[in-house]
Amino acid sequence: MSNATAVSIVGVGAHPFGRHAPELTGMSMGADAIGAALADAGLSWSDMDYAVGGSNVSGKPDTLVGQLGLTGIPFVNVRNGCATGGVALATAANAIRAGEAEVALVVGFDKHPRGAFAASPADYGHQDWYAETGLMITTQFFAMKGRRYLHEHGLKDQVLAQVAAKAFRNGALNPDAWRRTELSEEEIMAARVINPPLTQYMFCSPSEGAAAVVLARSDRAADLCERPVRLAAVTKRTRRFGSFEVFAPWLPPEAGVSPSVDAAQAAFERAGLIASDVQVAQLQDTDSAAEIYHMAETGLCGHGEQQQLLDLGETAPTGRLPINTDGGCLANGEPVGASGLRQVREVVLQLQGRAGARQVGGSPRVGFTHVYGAPGISACTVLTTTEV
Repeated sequence: MSNATAVSIVGVGAHPFGRHAPELTGMSMGADAIGAALADAGLSWSDMDYAVGGSNVSGKPDTLVGQLGLTGIPFVNVRNGCATGGVALATAANAIRAGEAEVALVVGFDKHPRGAFAASPADYGHQDWYAETGLMITTQFFAMKGRRYLHEHGLKDQVLAQVAAKAFRNGALNPDAWRRTELSEEEIMAARVINPPLTQYMFCSPSEGAAAVVLARSDRAADLCERPVRLAAVTKRTRRFGSFEVFAPWLPPEAGVSPSVDAAQAAFERAGLIASDVQVAQLQDTDSAAEIYHMAETGLCGHGEQQQLLDLGETAPTGRLPINTDGGCLANGEPVGASGLRQVREVVLQLQGRAGARQVGGSPRVGFTHVYGAPGISACTVLTTTEV
């Protein structure tokens, strides 16, 4: 791919995730994240040729132009569940590759109320009875998929606590994270059971926050950023027949291929790399089990190998394959529109050596991000330094 069609990241920013004052809107957090990303890139809103925004419940992102400036910019809104940030990033990158823009901004934000995520059955093609019987409660889906995966691959429930404990350790080092208190594996296992085998601290919570990214055509990136990060690939895939996905009303005897498998394979192929090249990764961890099976679905390890990797500390920031170094969804919570861009921001900081106390060693050059959203859509990115 020539520099005229390649895309790089030249600025990232975020508004801290967590639970904020009622008067602080999701839109305001989005504007703060945009300001931080623009400052990081040394650019202003008037320099942007194109914008894409994602939010699940906190308003139409394109109305942010009222706060940022009425420049006539093309602005696209995206809503793809937890995959919103990844799809928004792909949309902006494709605009640059198509020649519609040289510099583009992507923002995601949300401000969710306390309690479980609420969803309308009609939005997912179901009738009211589906929700009235409790089948729209997402914790049940995650527990069923996790339980099945652990059983099929001989993994013990303790692995779920290992993932969560790692997330809270990483979150304690992240000033923008919501959950910044470490919890032991014993505390996590002993916590209130939500849906077996998942306890309270094995789930992420709906939260508030925003993240933003500035993209540029790669032949301009070096003029805008001391160490630009190449967006080597960004892909998205939906579910295939037979895959078991959130809000799916049936479960096949033999589960089909997840969209995460397809999106990851396409991303590595497009980037000209393989999964073993990855040196730092961010995976959708709506719950502890999700990180476990997404490790294998994205090709970062084989099925059943997760226990050994965790036992050896290989997925910790000091390990061979650091995963969710900022605490992931477990420590940050999930403002749906922002999660995918939070992941990208974290990997960019790691590749640039700017992650502070949570910086991984070895000067990583290849990063990977993965999001999964209802009712079965995944988006993945491969990010590289210019040295690759």
